[in-house]
Order: sequence, then structure tokens, then C-alpha cells
Amino acid sequence: MDNRKRPREFLASCRRVEFPTGLSLRGASWRHRLDLDPAPDFVLALLGRPPMGAPWPCRWVRWPDFGLPASTDAAVLAVREVVERGREERVAVLCGSGVGRTGSALALVAALTGVPVEEAIGWVRRHYHPRAVETPWQRRWVVATASELSGP
Repeated sequence: MDNRKRPREFLASCRRVEFPTGLSLRGASWRHRLDLDPAPDFVLALLGRPPMGAPWPCRWVRWPDFGLPASTDAAVLAVREVVERGREERVAVLCGSGVGRTGSALALVAALTGVPVEEAIGWVRRHYHPRAVETPWQRRWVVATASELSGP
């Protein structure tokens, strides 16, 4: 379904997520980016094409809607940057609707900040958006990537 035809309530309005370590990030729809108040110091944009019109510093990871990142390495590097910057700066993670790709990145952040890998997706669904990490392949990607980062 085309995101432009989705009801507004499906899109994630700006939501703050506080992780167990105290790290605080915001997730939202790229369409609601101007609703981010106060303005972020840095944004991670998870979009199929380069973001246009970002009024703040931004890192783009090519990640098509309902899909997986074009490069897991680039996505992991960007998520690690979000965690690092989030300790001192206001950081937001955005995708088209603010649900699938944003939720996937936030689930990876959750796993990196102490949430057990097998609980990361459920944790993000409870603390961010009930439909976060939308597709089966996004769920598998989060678990596989987080497990690899956690080590044996």
C-alpha cells in the first residue's frame, strides 16, 4: 500500500523512546519531520532515496520501504552513530511512515543498549509503536544482526 494513502494514525507521529540505559531517541515519519520539537541535532533517515529538505544534519541509509537496508554494514554503522550521538545530542530516527524501518533501527538500538535480542522487537512495539518492525524479513534482519553484534 502506498504510504500517501495510509490513514494518518498509521503514521508514527514523533515519539520519544527511552532505552534501559537512559538513552533517549525520537522516532517519527519523514512526513512529520517538521513536527519534531525541539528540533533534533542529528537525524538518521532510513529512506529509499536521498532525503530532500532536511533542515538539520542528517545521515542517510538507503533502505527501501518494507525492505531491508541496501547495506547492513552501513545500517549498523549509522545505528551505532545514533547511540553515540544520542548520549549528548537530540537524535531522531525517521523513515517514510516511521514504523517499519524506524522500528527496525530502534529494535537494533534496544539490543545494543541491553535489551535481550529475543525481546528487542517486542520491547520496541511496547515502547514506540505497536506495528514497529513491519515485515517478516525486517524481523529476521533485526534478530540476525543484533545476534551477530552481541556475539556468542
